[in-house]
Amino acid sequence: MKLLNPKIILPFFLLLFSIAIADAQEIIKDTVVVSKTGVKPSQRLKVDGVIATVGDYLILDSDIDKSFLEISSQGGSVKDITRCQMLGKLLEDKLYAHQAIQDSVKVSDAEIKGMMDDRLNYMIEQIGSMEKVVQYYKKNSEEDFRSYFFDVLKEQKLTTEMQKKIVDAVEITPEEVRNFFKTIPAADLPVFGSEMEVAQIVIKPQVTEADKQKVIDKLKGFKKEVQEGASFSTKAVLYTQDPGSRSTGGFYKMNRKTPFVKEFKDVAFSLGEGEISEPFETSFGYHIIMVEKIKGQDIELRHILLTPSVTDDAVKEAKEKINLIKKRIEDKQITFAEAARTLSEEKETKVNGGALINPKTQDTRFELTKMDPDLYAKVSNLKEGEVSIPYLEEDQGKKTFKIITVTNRINEHTADYAKDYIKIKDLALKEKQIKAIAKWFDEKIKETYIKIVGEYRDCSFTNNWLKK
Repeated sequence: MKLLNPKIILPFFLLLFSIAIADAQEIIKDTVVVSKTGVKPSQRLKVDGVIATVGDYLILDSDIDKSFLEISSQGGSVKDITRCQMLGKLLEDKLYAHQAIQDSVKVSDAEIKGMMDDRLNYMIEQIGSMEKVVQYYKKNSEEDFRSYFFDVLKEQKLTTEMQKKIVDAVEITPEEVRNFFKTIPAADLPVFGSEMEVAQIVIKPQVTEADKQKVIDKLKGFKKEVQEGASFSTKAVLYTQDPGSRSTGGFYKMNRKTPFVKEFKDVAFSLGEGEISEPFETSFGYHIIMVEKIKGQDIELRHILLTPSVTDDAVKEAKEKINLIKKRIEDKQITFAEAARTLSEEKETKVNGGALINPKTQDTRFELTKMDPDLYAKVSNLKEGEVSIPYLEEDQGKKTFKIITVTNRINEHTADYAKDYIKIKDLALKEKQIKAIAKWFDEKIKETYIKIVGEYRDCSFTNNWLKK
C-alpha cells in the first residue's frame, strides 16, 4: 500500500576507516605478485587493495568488480561501462555518503532491514535460493552476506538522502523559466509527443456496517493482545493488508511533511511513545497505529491495515449503477463532467469533472509513449468524447467500477511557452538542479580528503577528483 495522496515518490561495498584530512594526493605503486610457475616477469597479477579514499570511505579494486556484478544481477547491461566510469560513480557515491554523515543525515536500521528484505526477495526470485545468492556474491555464509549487504544498502540510502537534500533545496521562479526558454534556439526547441487528457467516474461497492464492525473488532483485539505482551510487529507481518510495510512489521518513519493521507498523520501525531491508537478509517481501510519513537519532528511507528470485504450483492449493485451512468451520458441526459462531479465516488477527481492528474508531471496531460500501459490499453482506441465500457478494478483487495473518456487529444508539437509551461518549467528546474549538483561536487571535493592511486589516476573523470 502507498499511504500517499494521489497527487504525490549502485549499491556498493562499504568499509569505514578513519583517515586524517590532508590536501596532498599521493601515488601508491601497484602491489604485484609474480608467479613462480609459468608466469613471465612482464606479466603482473594485481593484488586487490585500496585504489581510492574519499573522506572516511575506502574503495577497493574489487569494489569495481562487485559493482559490475550488482548491475548484472539486476538485469542491467555493463557492456559499455568502463572501469574508470565505474570508479567515477563509486567516488560520487562515497562523497555523497561521507557528506551525509557530516551533515547528520539519519538512516535507521529498520529502514535498511526493510530494503534488504525487498531486495533479497527479488534476488531469490531471480537466482533461485538464498544459497545461490550467497554463492553468487562469493560470500562464506548467509550471515556474512547479510552483514555485507546491510552495509551496501546503508551507504546507498545515505547517498540517496544526500542527493535528495541537494536537489530539494533547488527552487525556480517563473522569470527563470522564461529566461531558460528564451535561451533555446528555435531550431533546438524540444518536440513534445502526442498527449491526451483523460477523465474517469468511479463507483465503489458499498461495505455494510456489519462488515466494517468486524474489522474494527478485530483491530481492537490486536490492540488488546499487544497491550498484554504480544508483538505488534508480528501481528503486522501476519495480518496487515498493506504490502508496502508487511515485510517490516508495519514500520514507517514520517514527519508532518511526509505525504501520507491526512487522517493517518492526524492520528499518528496525536499519540505518545508506546501508545496504540483506536481503529480509525482512511481511504485505504481501517488502521491501528503504535508509535515506537519520537525523535524531534520525526516519529517511527508501526501500523496494521485491514480492509472490509464487500458482498456479491454490493458488487452487483455498483455494476448496475455505473452502467446506468454510462447510458445517461450516451443519451445526452448529463455530461461526463457533470456525472463525475455529482455521481463519482472518488473525491480526488470528482471536483475536476473526473480529470486524471499525471503523477509524473502533476498536470492533466499524459504523453502516450510514457502512459501507464494499463491506462493506455483502456483509452488508446477511444474517440474523443466516447465513454469506455465499465470495468472492474481491484487494488489491495478493494473493488471499484470505472468508466473512462478522452477529453482532449494533443498532437505532437514543438514546445510552446504558453501551452507547455509545466513541461518547460520541469526542464528548467532539472537544468538548475544539475548545476547545483555540479557546484556541490566542486565545493565538497575541495574540502574533502580524496586520494586515487596507481593506474586509476590516468582516468578521465567528469569531476575533478584529482584536484588539478
